[in-house]
Parts: sequence; structure tokens; C-alpha cells
Amino acid sequence: MPSVGKTTAANAISTRFRLRLLAGGDMLKEMAIERGYAPSGSEWWDGKEGMRFLSERKLNPNFDREVDRRLIENVRRGGVVVTSYTLPWLCKDGLKIWFGASRETRARRLANRDGISFAEALSTIKKRDSQNRRLYSELYGIEFGKDLSVFNYILETDTLSAKQVADVSCKIVHQFQLQKNSRRHSDHAHTKGRNRIS
Repeated sequence: MPSVGKTTAANAISTRFRLRLLAGGDMLKEMAIERGYAPSGSEWWDGKEGMRFLSERKLNPNFDREVDRRLIENVRRGGVVVTSYTLPWLCKDGLKIWFGASRETRARRLANRDGISFAEALSTIKKRDSQNRRLYSELYGIEFGKDLSVFNYILETDTLSAKQVADVSCKIVHQFQLQKNSRRHSDHAHTKGRNRIS
């Protein structure tokens, strides 16, 4: 969902854990450039040209399938943090965090970020939510924003500052890494034990 804090979190995680940052939106922007658009800045999607591109994208499902294919390849190679609306449902690998917030909170954030009225921001949020739900349902049968069973963590960001979203997200990743390393050591000790026994 737009304006929930996922980009803030991804930037913090990328910096703290020295991971490459990839976003489905960045890859879609590359495709937009190939089609003669001139995307710039994170607010581009919410402007007239961005909305026009999103409408064009709706007519061609290969846009999103190609973005997702490239992202999945990168996730399987490792060493990345990815922001994507669809990847948690499409790829079994990695830690998955859902960032949620009410439409009103998201609209306030969008209005502050882009210098637009609350009413305009709320209208944009509603339109993007509707388009995303329809698109991902048609493409993959995903119940976007409803079926959260694929996520390891659900983080509601309504009452959190940007710094708090970043801090909590980094703590989640740190905990995940500790658990992963602990399992790896346990598996390694198990394997060594089995080898000695046989």
C-alpha cells in the first residue's frame, strides 16, 4: 500500500545491513522510460503522468509479470531488500513484513510529502488501492491487503513516526538473522553428529 512506511523501512534496512535496495516501482519506471514517459521522484506515481502510465500498465499484464520475474531472481540470489506489492505472495524465500495504516493516515502522509490537500491525497490513495487490488487479483488471484497469511510480521504504522518505523523494521530483521544463524548452527551441529555416527 502507498504511504505506509515501507520505503522508509527498506532504506533503513538496506543501510544498516548493507543490502542492495530494489523496488518493483523502480523497475516499472525503467519500463515507463522505455515507453517515452519521464518518471522522476517518489511522487511521480501519484501525478497525472504516473496515473496515465498505471492505466496503460493495466492493459498489459506483462509489465508486472516481468518486474516480478526480475525481482524473484534477485531475491533468490540474496543480499537484497525489496519493496514490492506482489512478491510476498509469489516468492517463498526471505523475510516478509506487511506495513499497514488507515487510509486517513496514509492520505495525511501523502499530503505532507507532496504538498497537496488532504482531500486530493485521500482521493489518490483510494484510486491506487482500488487499481492495485483489481490488478493483482486479475494477474495472480491475490487478495491484496486482505490475505496476510504469507507475512512473517504485520506492522501497523498509524501511530509510528518514520524513525520508529525504521527502528522497529531493523529490529525485526536483526531478530530474523539471529534465528536464521541459530538454525544454521543447529543444522550444522546435527549434520556433524550424524557424520560421526555413520
